Amino acid sequence: MGHSPVASALVALSLAVLAPCALAAPGFSDTLIGYRYSDHYTDPGKTKDVAKNILQITHVSSYRLGQNFINLDVFKSDRNDPAKGGGTGATEFYLTYRNQLQYGKFFDKPLAFGPVKDVALTAGFDYNTKNNEFASEKRLLVLGPTLKFALPAGFLDASVLYAREWNHCGLDVCSKLGNHTDLLFDPFFQFNLTWGVPFTAGPLPLKFQGYYTFSSKKGDDYQNKPTGAEQLMRTSLMLDVGQMVWGEKNVFWVGPGYEYWRNKFGNEKGPGTDVDALSINLEWHL
Repeated sequence: MGHSPVASALVALSLAVLAPCALAAPGFSDTLIGYRYSDHYTDPGKTKDVAKNILQITHVSSYRLGQNFINLDVFKSDRNDPAKGGGTGATEFYLTYRNQLQYGKFFDKPLAFGPVKDVALTAGFDYNTKNNEFASEKRLLVLGPTLKFALPAGFLDASVLYAREWNHCGLDVCSKLGNHTDLLFDPFFQFNLTWGVPFTAGPLPLKFQGYYTFSSKKGDDYQNKPTGAEQLMRTSLMLDVGQMVWGEKNVFWVGPGYEYWRNKFGNEKGPGTDVDALSINLEWHL
């Protein structure tokens, strides 16, 4: 019996969160529910911008040997990105999990040098499903070293990751002779930056947060066309409204965001491969 995309995503979410529990130790933990919206998203093959409402659930916490991060984004598109069969916009689930084993926690002494406060080994996966005609089913595994930089406040991590991606194409053209409906891409590398920096501007409590990922070419696609190097950045400047209005820090944040995407999904040519989208972002920390 098959499983629904929602059930599969929730099972993966539960396993990722519970995996480090046996090694749990006192430390930080943060869980948030977020929302963002823009009407300037796009996807490869689309000639019109797509409006998307995005629900976000994020958990980050430390444990005895490192830390783990998990994020589930649920994208609801407008009719410019229709579900298979039409009638409504498509829905996508995208799950990301990363686990860091930190040298300093493993050996009781950080591996520090220059601006680097410690080194970690990062491993994780991405899992995606979408109910449009393309019907992507992305499965991504990553592994590699991470440098954790010392900042006066907040964090900055830089990773170089070895990556393997499996995916699916439900378009009719992908089922033609010589093309591929299911594809294991060539191995590729990702360079990833993640950051979160709190600061104040006069009376305003703010934070600048986000990530940037450069993915190298990953061989040929479903129609045997070469893929291109891909860049994705999502960032936001958030105001701690909860602290300003009712005096409670790190509960409710609001601010503008920006998504920069080039060669989306490795597509170098055609409409919808580049994204520049301003968004409104909200976060509620539990």
